[in-house]
Amino acid sequence: MRISLMSTTLAQGVIDWSRDGHVLTAEQKKFYEREGYIVIRNVVPQYELDRYQKRFMEICKMKGVAQSMTVMRDMTIARSEYVPGEKAIMKVQDFGDDPILFDYCKYPAIVDTVKDLIGTPNSNLLAMHTMLINKPPDSGSLTSRHPMHQDLQYFPFRPADFICCSWTAMEKITRANGCLVVVPRTHKGPLLPHEYPKWEGGVNPMYHGIQSYDPKMPRLHVEMEAGDTVFFHPLLIHGSGTNRTNGFRKAISCHYANDDLCRYVDIDKNQEFTANEILDVARKRMKKYGMSEEEAKAVQIDFADIWRLRARAVNGVRQHL
Repeated sequence: MRISLMSTTLAQGVIDWSRDGHVLTAEQKKFYEREGYIVIRNVVPQYELDRYQKRFMEICKMKGVAQSMTVMRDMTIARSEYVPGEKAIMKVQDFGDDPILFDYCKYPAIVDTVKDLIGTPNSNLLAMHTMLINKPPDSGSLTSRHPMHQDLQYFPFRPADFICCSWTAMEKITRANGCLVVVPRTHKGPLLPHEYPKWEGGVNPMYHGIQSYDPKMPRLHVEMEAGDTVFFHPLLIHGSGTNRTNGFRKAISCHYANDDLCRYVDIDKNQEFTANEILDVARKRMKKYGMSEEEAKAVQIDFADIWRLRARAVNGVRQHL
């Protein structure tokens, strides 16, 4: 079932920004509501990060990789001869069926914070999009950077105020190795048109950027220690820089939706090229796992179906998304 876009004023009726939450203070909640993001220090302990790191290294060797998981390589590495190990892998996506990595999405300190920002202690949350992002040392083409964008560009569900990303540093993250860059308060604006940036060195698949982004907009570089977590709104403009070091920059993230309130919607016209690209990738995967090209083309699937397949219940009972 689809519904029209809900008014963002609905959030005011569900979340009392003036009162302390379960784990966040009223001041922290008001900061998020005003700025579109908040950084909470030392949320995930090192022993958990070590578990995720160990599992990532196994995935780099393609050990126990679920069919639903996508393992992505940087475009410049993909064009060259095979590079083994963590330097080859740019991103592990859709790890909802990996019990170790999905533990991140269920980690109590993360879940309780998200509930304070998009719901109540009793809200049913879904993990809609999961990623472990590995930014290797840049090859010189600058493809390790990510253009400034809004995550809502990829999502066919609303209201935006009841979607939140948690993004946790797995190691020290600085401007030198490509930390997140955010433009505070941009979550109060609309979803802007996106396209592939026309960068000389090229850009990785699905790295869509805002067409009209003005680099003079006031930006904030979010430097973090291992275990620190930034929570942000899906309309917040953000991106990340080039890894100019010889080391790696790893982070693990999950986009949550409040399943009590979010519904699938008819997407914005400007989202259509993103939707078509994601659907094309899905059909290519169908062929990879045995379908003929004709069979894959004949499958009736829309953009919302992709997210129905990706979504995993974090708590409670899945009902709507």
